[in-house]
Order: sequence, then structure tokens, then C-alpha cells
Amino acid sequence: MSAHFTVVYDACVLYPAPLRDLLMHLALSDLYRARWSELIHDEWTRNVLANRPDLNAGQLNRTRQLMNAHVRDSLVSGFDYLILSVSLPDPADRHVVAAAIHCGAALIVTFNLKDFPQTALLPYQLAAQHPDDFIIDLLDLHTAAVLQAVANHRRSLKNPPKTASEYLDTLLAQGLTQTVAGLRRWSIAI
Repeated sequence: MSAHFTVVYDACVLYPAPLRDLLMHLALSDLYRARWSELIHDEWTRNVLANRPDLNAGQLNRTRQLMNAHVRDSLVSGFDYLILSVSLPDPADRHVVAAAIHCGAALIVTFNLKDFPQTALLPYQLAAQHPDDFIIDLLDLHTAAVLQAVANHRRSLKNPPKTASEYLDTLLAQGLTQTVAGLRRWSIAI
């Protein structure tokens, strides 16, 4: 993967926060280009607000703004004309594929692989990948850079701070089993 390799984050990987924060730190490594749209933001923030009454729209809008400001060229726009031409099992997911097509992405990072079947993505030269597979592939290809991003993420946690072991347990709870297995042998570096 290189900085020219572009991925679109589906809303489901942007909530919960621990996975989103790790993906943001990885995006800042410039190993690839991470992209999303305002529609993707709308989807993940709507789900957070529905499940977390202790949070408010203002807090989530600040998160959106920080994401957009810190990850270079992250926000995809101008793809609305493509949405209706995309065929997927769930029409509500067409905007994700349309954004990916428009920005020249090769990959959609998502937990919902069944919603993005390979047969539907093939005409657009796209693939969908589980975040655990995506991160472990990055770790295999760019070990030092991924370890640095992971270490930066762990060090950024202040409330509460986490030991390397606690941090890995948090990632495990996000469904990142392969990633955690790969990172455990490097826990001294994170």
C-alpha cells in the first residue's frame, strides 16, 4: 500500500470510538489515503446519538471537524449523481460505493461485508475488507509505521490512560482479533 492507495471508511468502523481513533491515527501515517463523506459522518453520528444519550450533537460535530481537518483531503463530495446507479443488497449503502468510485478508492473498510458483495463491487474495481484484515495487512506491510501509529494512539489516551495490555484488550473488544495477536508480540513498542 502507498499514499496513493485510497480507502473509504464505512460508518460502522467510525463508531465505536476506539476503532475510529485507531483508524484516524493510521490515516495520519500517510500509508494510504483515508476518505469519507458527510453522509458517512451523518450515519455514524446518528448511530452514536441513538445509543449514547450521554453524548450530544455538538460533541460529535467537533469530532467530525477534527477528522476532516487532520486527515488530508479526507472529505469526498460531488458523488451524488452516482448513487442511483449503484446496485447493492441494501440501497442505503449505495452512497458509500458512490463516494468510493468518485474518489478513486480501491477499498471500503467495513464490518458489513455482506452489504458490499464482491460481485456488486467488481464492476467498480472496488473491494470491501473487514477492519481487522485491513489493519493486519498494514501491519505486515509497514510494521514500523503501524506500530508508531498504534503507540501514538495509546499515548493519546488520557481519560483513562491505558497500559499496552489494557489497550490491546480494548482493540480485542472491537473485533480486531488478528490485529491484537499481531501487536501482542510488539507490545513493548506500543
